[in-house]
Amino acid sequence: MEKEIVMTYAGLRALEDELEELKTVKRKDVAEKIKVARGYGDLSENSEYDEAKNEQGMVEGRIALLEKMLKQARVIDESDVEADVISIGSHVKIKDDDGDEDEYDITGSTEADPVNGKISDESPIGSALIGHKAGDKVDITLPNGNVVMYEVVDVSRGNI
Repeated sequence: MEKEIVMTYAGLRALEDELEELKTVKRKDVAEKIKVARGYGDLSENSEYDEAKNEQGMVEGRIALLEKMLKQARVIDESDVEADVISIGSHVKIKDDDGDEDEYDITGSTEADPVNGKISDESPIGSALIGHKAGDKVDITLPNGNVVMYEVVDVSRGNI
């Protein structure tokens, strides 16, 4: 059995939008590049043709991956997310021992974007926070092996 991919409605919409873009726009662009490159003559020494075929392979591979992910998707419903317990779909504010605060949205692995404050439930911080409430102190083992204690300052529903 395939592993189910847990995501929010926003994550589902983003995957669906990307798939639609690839199927309707990108495929046509690549087909046009191949058509133009064929017009340059001998395909055995035609770098434009090779490049366009490689791009076509990447586009088709991404389409297949997105379709598989969408088939395995389980969307978190807002009613599944307890407002005060950290889970996928939660927005959390945490504070370390120095008083530095960070805010994160806990997402499924396909939606993770740490630069923009979206961390996966499978990441070291995300997995350590799951199930905790405001006021809890949580020891988190970072990828470098260091253990840092965080206090959960606030938990709310994120943008599901």
